[in-house]
Amino acid sequence: MPIKTPKLPKVKSMDSNLMLLNSLLERAIEYWKTSFELLKLKALEKVTGVISSILTDLLFYVIITVFMVFLSMGFSFWLGEILGKIFYGFFIVAAFYGVLALFIHVFMRKLVSRILGNYVVKKILK
Repeated sequence: MPIKTPKLPKVKSMDSNLMLLNSLLERAIEYWKTSFELLKLKALEKVTGVISSILTDLLFYVIITVFMVFLSMGFSFWLGEILGKIFYGFFIVAAFYGVLALFIHVFMRKLVSRILGNYVVKKILK
């Protein structure tokens, strides 16, 4: 019975190993570049979403503020006409806003802070 010699694996040349390693390195670099670009685009999408949402809300609040200013002025003139002196109406409306601000500051500051904080977090995580 003849003795069989085991087959040895083919030894690749050093050049083919270097070419394979070089190809693998190029693919890894391309993968990293693509992943980085994707990360930048996702971050850009989040930032633009948050900014556009905040700007839309800001425009809404500016319009509401202008509405409230004109409403307050109208109410002040109306009260002033009833009381006989225009500035009395402005004093009463100013006192109302002062008392309202004091009430919010003393009793509702934590609640307002929590609501505003949650609003900002929702906008960022959306």
